[in-house]
Amino acid sequence: MGVPEKLAERMSMAEQHEYLRARFSRRTMIRGGAVTLGAVAGGAFVPGGTAQAAVPAQRHTPAAQKVDGALVAPFGRHLSYGTDPRTEMTVSWQVPVAVKKPFIRIGAHPWDLSRKIEAEVRSLYTPAGVGASGDHTQYYLHARLTHLRPGKTYYYGVGHEGFDPAERHLLGTLGTFTTAPAHKEPFTFTAFGDQGVSYHALANDSLILGQNPAFHLHAGDIAYGDPAGQGKATDTGFDSRTWDQFLHQTESVAKQIPWMVSFGNHDMEAWYSPNGYGGEEARWTLPDNGPDPKNLPGVYSFVHGNTAIISLDPNDVSFEIPANLGISGGTQTTWFEAQLKRFRAAKDIDFVIVFFHHCAYCTSTAHASEGGVRQEWVPLFEKYTVDLVINGHNHQYERTDVIKGDTVTKKLPIGGTAYPETEGVVYVTAGAAGRSLYAFSAPDSYEGHEHEVDSVASFVNLKDGKQNETVAWSRVRYLNYSFLRVDVTPAPKGRLATLKVSGIAETGDRIDHFTVARRAK
Repeated sequence: MGVPEKLAERMSMAEQHEYLRARFSRRTMIRGGAVTLGAVAGGAFVPGGTAQAAVPAQRHTPAAQKVDGALVAPFGRHLSYGTDPRTEMTVSWQVPVAVKKPFIRIGAHPWDLSRKIEAEVRSLYTPAGVGASGDHTQYYLHARLTHLRPGKTYYYGVGHEGFDPAERHLLGTLGTFTTAPAHKEPFTFTAFGDQGVSYHALANDSLILGQNPAFHLHAGDIAYGDPAGQGKATDTGFDSRTWDQFLHQTESVAKQIPWMVSFGNHDMEAWYSPNGYGGEEARWTLPDNGPDPKNLPGVYSFVHGNTAIISLDPNDVSFEIPANLGISGGTQTTWFEAQLKRFRAAKDIDFVIVFFHHCAYCTSTAHASEGGVRQEWVPLFEKYTVDLVINGHNHQYERTDVIKGDTVTKKLPIGGTAYPETEGVVYVTAGAAGRSLYAFSAPDSYEGHEHEVDSVASFVNLKDGKQNETVAWSRVRYLNYSFLRVDVTPAPKGRLATLKVSGIAETGDRIDHFTVARRAK
């Protein structure tokens, strides 16, 4: 992305951002001035406060502003829950050129879209020389919907001047969503990480749609606009246009299922903001209840029925890829423990599930396990008896036995049941959503093709480098494309509520299943 490699080796994400801004701002001034970034209805998107003031201006108002709005079709619709999934939803989308007066229409029926709400525009400019593309401006639109009714299905359409989804010939562009229920009831959600743009990614999306999930968790490395993923601005392969492809690919699912993302190492893009997440802030609107929504936009929590979900940012604690190591100054871990305390004390929450990118426990020959996660968060998983931890980062499926104190407290065979209140935590790596696959040092072992081994040679990334280890906790390994399905079943007070967790291959075959059980409050 324009930083000399020797320099990037010694620079944090914020330092690389400052270097790029200085370099490209000088080049812009030499070329000779211009209009402000994002000259489009709704104003410019300026993540990161004053640190973003150095955004190089475009030389001319984009010619796209002259395009007739009737000829511009929105694409890349994706949903996300607000802080309260029972009453809040954000609809986001993209347009290929600037449009006037963007909006969303919403109603209880497709023939009744009388409620019209103005959309927020966040434009994102990438100059030639920052990666592979030429000068490129992307336009992302967001409409936050509040005061919705719990457990209700709504119809919506997105548009702008010249393109009104309420018009009869555009009714086919409408989407739907359903808010979270007001009370405990059974539901399903899905999860994976490391998707990118590929035929395999598209196949997994199609299968996920068939599961009819209430929401989907994406555990980081979303589109791979930065294919290197080292948090270094030396990657000449960076291409912001990859996001256009990704959002188009994902729309069939994400336009009707809340697509809740966490950020991985490939999601740090140094050009847009000091923390590397300025591009993500333009593309996504996530719950803003984390410890520092502007600095750590991928850290948040939400509750659906009897289950609390927490998204963390492991770039903050990663020894393997340290571009953002320590970015929160410890506030993320402090916030995380407070969330765990709150959810465990809540009378209507049974399960706590945590998802994030880097693996706490994995035997992949690529990244294996992250020592920073083990150091900072695993003790909290165990202290507060977290029910399930979902990771990506390693491009394969792997599931552990029940672990506590880095040791196996209970073997968990395929079809087995774990009781986290007394036994420990189960970890699943579900990083085979679409990118090229990695490898294991031990043979595959999955449902119908079990090949048990006593131990597996692996390593953990520590502050001083890799440390080899031999582990006994690797129970299920599957080296092909897959995702996770979780069926949540509440229970009367004192009875066992369950999470039925299944690994599903791209073929539709089940490769793993187990149950997590806990006494309902």
